[in-house]
Amino acid sequence: MYRLTNTTQHYAWGSPSAISELLGREPSGQPEAELWMGAHPTAPSRIDGGEATLLDFVSADPVGMLGPQVAARFKNRLPFLLKVLSAAKALSIQTHPTRAQAEAGYAAEQERGLPAGDPDRNYADDWPKPEILMALTAFEALAGCRSAEDAERVLAAVVALGAQALEPVRAELADKPEPATVAAAIGRLLEWPADTRGELVASVVEACRAGADKGGESAELSAGELAEDLAEDFAAVLRVAEDFPGDIGLVAMLLMKRVVLEPGEAIFLEAGGLHAYLRGTGVELLANSDNVLRAGLTPKHIDVAELLRVMDASVPVPVRHGTAIGVGVVEFDTPAPEFRLYHATLDTKTTLRAELPGTGPRIVLALSGEVELRGTRGALTLTQGESCFVPAREGRVEVSGLADLVVAAPGV
Repeated sequence: MYRLTNTTQHYAWGSPSAISELLGREPSGQPEAELWMGAHPTAPSRIDGGEATLLDFVSADPVGMLGPQVAARFKNRLPFLLKVLSAAKALSIQTHPTRAQAEAGYAAEQERGLPAGDPDRNYADDWPKPEILMALTAFEALAGCRSAEDAERVLAAVVALGAQALEPVRAELADKPEPATVAAAIGRLLEWPADTRGELVASVVEACRAGADKGGESAELSAGELAEDLAEDFAAVLRVAEDFPGDIGLVAMLLMKRVVLEPGEAIFLEAGGLHAYLRGTGVELLANSDNVLRAGLTPKHIDVAELLRVMDASVPVPVRHGTAIGVGVVEFDTPAPEFRLYHATLDTKTTLRAELPGTGPRIVLALSGEVELRGTRGALTLTQGESCFVPAREGRVEVSGLADLVVAAPGV
């Protein structure tokens, strides 16, 4: 088993302190958005603090590190990437491609001669990027699209509150209440003419301000016309507007579902699902890819046309609570073959001879406490914020201690 030294990504939307607190070090003074644990070429974890990386180790011995089944299925590549993600500001409205879309998109950009790391690239690699996020704190996100009926209800309220330019979009949703109409409406908003875009965004922000003021008791609408449950959605638009004034993504937010996860709850985002994380800290497990198609609320590369081509407004994004598979162990099963997430709490009932969940290659992150892992080739102790890689050849691994930890494993 190998202790990992991991890279912190300093994206502008990151929290100044949450990741450093987990790692038990002083804040860097920069936004700390993501902590990467894995073998992605962009930022592979280093082994035991040395120069060699987990990517080097997997490449040198894929069968021993991954096991024959995983090595064959994923072409000698560790199929998942584990992250701690902490958002103090909203991060982009985005979606991710299927494997076929990623392969085609990456090949096309290679054919165009776009170099790796070019800011105009949509496809950093040829892999899909399904992902699951489990909240460590209260975590606010936009996860999937509203139904056509709900989207029409929201736009009706916003139009009544003064954003009258949205009336034709509302009417289309009322006329054809189906996911394709929602997708078309989102596309229409994101591609709103530049000469009137600022005016539209300003009117929507002001409408949200009126709607967020006392919820259904706003002066413009009666409680019957504006449901109180929309007040928090409008308030979210106002918060994001402080960081992205004038961004057309503020309008598109209205057609997305807003959820607030409690610690231990999760959302799974399959290919095509539109989403944006707004604030909070969580553990994110995803396929070993960095393919992101963005449409707003970001200073990074935006390609609305490509996002709309890949987006699927019918993709559901339910809140998941996991399934207990043993004392103190919860499994978050998903259709993604690349990964499976486990959350384990070791206490006095599970400190003796408990088995590390999952099979094959695994990454273990200690969220708190202290845990000892004992395998066929030795033992390793992790304390809060520390992580390790467990090769497939290690086989059964016993764990003991008083700790809260997450385990990433293949989904096959």
